[in-house]
Amino acid sequence: MIVLLYIGIVLLTILAMEFVAWAAHKYLMHGWLWSWHEDHHQPHHEKDGFFERNDLFFLVFAIPSALSYIIGLSTVHRWLLFVGIGISIYGLIYFLIHDVYIHQRFKWFRQLDSPYSRAILRAHGAHHAKRSKEDCESFGLLLVHPKYFRKRSAWKTD
Repeated sequence: MIVLLYIGIVLLTILAMEFVAWAAHKYLMHGWLWSWHEDHHQPHHEKDGFFERNDLFFLVFAIPSALSYIIGLSTVHRWLLFVGIGISIYGLIYFLIHDVYIHQRFKWFRQLDSPYSRAILRAHGAHHAKRSKEDCESFGLLLVHPKYFRKRSAWKTD
């Protein structure tokens, strides 16, 4: 029974991280931490080198995960270990979808062909259509608005 509880904690944490990432993206990255995120909205040919300041957000999310591992393993609050595992799994999913699949920073796999993968690309493309911190849309990654499952002409607003 305890194993099911821990699996549930991991799954709920992964789901919760999508909302945490959405809020961090909308209110921090496009807010007072725009100076870290701005270079991510620039075309690839305008960037210096492989890394972006935006990559610092990896640390922002890695710190609570690491602390959850440490506290969960060293105290009676074992459930925190599984929160840390959930944050880590979400981070891996985010890395594979955002950095590898969408932005092709690593050439591990190319275009996936499913309605869901196309919707993710459309939503992220709509987000990157703006190079400024204002007036952006689609701040999440895994949960995609239904309008992005339709062809672009069906949701384009200009």
